[in-house]
Amino acid sequence: MAALAGVLACALLLCAGCSVFNGSLFTSKAKVAKKKAEEPMQLVAFANRIDLQRVWSVKVSGEVPRLRLGLGVAVDGDRVFAASHKGELYAFDLKTGRQLWSRKLKAPLAGGPAAGLGLVVVGSSKGEVIALSQTDGSPSWRIRINAEVLSAAAIGGNLVVVRGVDGRMHGLSIRDGSEIWVAEQQVPRLSLRGTSVPVLAGDLAFAGFDNGRVAAVAVSNGTTAWDTAVGQSRGSTELQRLIDVDAPVVIDGDDLFAVAYQGRLTRLARETGQVVWARDMSSYRGLAVDENAVYVSLADGTIVRVDRKNGTEQWSQKALARRQLTAPVIYRGRVVVADAGGVLHWLDAATGDFVARAEVGSQVSRSQRVESKGIALKKRVSYMPIVAGGMVLAFTDNGVLSAYSAPLPESVASAEPPAAAAPVAAVAAEPSR
Repeated sequence: MAALAGVLACALLLCAGCSVFNGSLFTSKAKVAKKKAEEPMQLVAFANRIDLQRVWSVKVSGEVPRLRLGLGVAVDGDRVFAASHKGELYAFDLKTGRQLWSRKLKAPLAGGPAAGLGLVVVGSSKGEVIALSQTDGSPSWRIRINAEVLSAAAIGGNLVVVRGVDGRMHGLSIRDGSEIWVAEQQVPRLSLRGTSVPVLAGDLAFAGFDNGRVAAVAVSNGTTAWDTAVGQSRGSTELQRLIDVDAPVVIDGDDLFAVAYQGRLTRLARETGQVVWARDMSSYRGLAVDENAVYVSLADGTIVRVDRKNGTEQWSQKALARRQLTAPVIYRGRVVVADAGGVLHWLDAATGDFVARAEVGSQVSRSQRVESKGIALKKRVSYMPIVAGGMVLAFTDNGVLSAYSAPLPESVASAEPPAAAAPVAAVAAEPSR
């Protein structure tokens, strides 16, 4: 019986071997090659070329939800606000990271916070909009808009403007949350998970929508001043026709910049919505603007700089492909972007070359070399970094909030005029850290 069992085992192994040599080995190689092509780009280690410093870092209570949320960081004055999906809202001192207060809201938070005019506002997965006092976190008001809130609100004048996933933008009273107006755009049957953050400028509120359009509505009554297509549906399937404008629009002077997924990067006239120029480009994360250029995090992980005047591409950085980048920000003359592995990247704005890198929450030094063979989603940074108080703030999905500083580029620093001498009997200087 033992001999018979041995013969049967050998036969099974031989059959298995036959199936391998009959093609499954080559199929396996093809699958491995395809999987490798879809994996996030590995980070090639290098020594930081600038004196990057972690100023402070804190950990808030939270979890990493499977679905992408719109939770990030808000800054108003000398306070920083952050929230967790579990329903906890925190206030920190901007300079030191010291916790000022925290509140448990008993709601699954999914959008915000936003801060302004003495309020901090968050939205929930169950369609609630909740406003609290910035001073101590005491409740101000709480209302329901009957649609999940996946982005921060905009606060200004007498309004809190909130987007829901149902295509409606609500103008709420800053005093008690009562609804003043509603503006609506048609929502496709299939769309990306996320909504564009509303932006207030002058007497208009601006936002992108899942139908590929950017709309401007009057803050007084919610009537549409203009709406312009940034994306145009193409393809035979619903996936191919996705054209969401989930990235926040960016307003700079008389210009408005917007980008759509599988759509276009577009420069518009702020007051009329007229297209100045447009360039085919796909992004669901967003863009940053300075006086000369527009910087975009594309859907495939490429970072692109285009000329602000005419949209001509000036450089592209492909070394972060498939790393699920945030929107970029401009900090002290450099471009900063975070990825799904919880890594912050500093790029030279003129060339797109990397100048520094840091893992969110970690100390950094000139000799430190950050590398990665993949991404750890528990450390993912979904919300774009925030520039405030001379620092860059980044917030991971699992609740690490860190502030970093870096010096000005030499070319920028040398061009700045010397600081004026401090007057006699001035207030004592802030103690150094």
